[in-house]
Amino acid sequence: MEPLPKPDELLALHDVTEVLFDTLRAWFDVPERVTLSLHDVDAAVTELSDPVMVAALAMRKLQALRLLSQPGVRTSTDVVLAIVQDLDRALLHAPALHLERRARLADWDAAFADLVSTDAPAPSGDPADETEDADTAAFRSLHARLHEAVHAVVQASDGEIRYFV
Repeated sequence: MEPLPKPDELLALHDVTEVLFDTLRAWFDVPERVTLSLHDVDAAVTELSDPVMVAALAMRKLQALRLLSQPGVRTSTDVVLAIVQDLDRALLHAPALHLERRARLADWDAAFADLVSTDAPAPSGDPADETEDADTAAFRSLHARLHEAVHAVVQASDGEIRYFV
């Protein structure tokens, strides 16, 4: 069978993956390089419970999806589905894990001192909360675009495994 042209929704993931990648790096302070332990089969237990490592592995999948979303790079229905499915759980939980991480790393004594300081300005409607909500909403919107691409790929292939270029 002749390969199908990639749907616009899949091609659009090129930019989406970059923003999701950069957001995960910023939210979890993911270093430029990570090391996987292959010491034994259970070595992943510790790594896969670490939000930074989960974010790093999701970032690697985003790199693969970005490559596959480029025009001319051959891919198939099942590969796109598998990568998005692998990403799904990490991206679904990333905003909450980010907030939990920020709370765990916060210097609560300094924050309290700032609140009770006579020099501290009065709260002005929690702009930090509005920014956080905007960041989370933007992240979830981009995550949803991965699902839109999957639906477009499945629809274009009539539910069969087909190649795309």
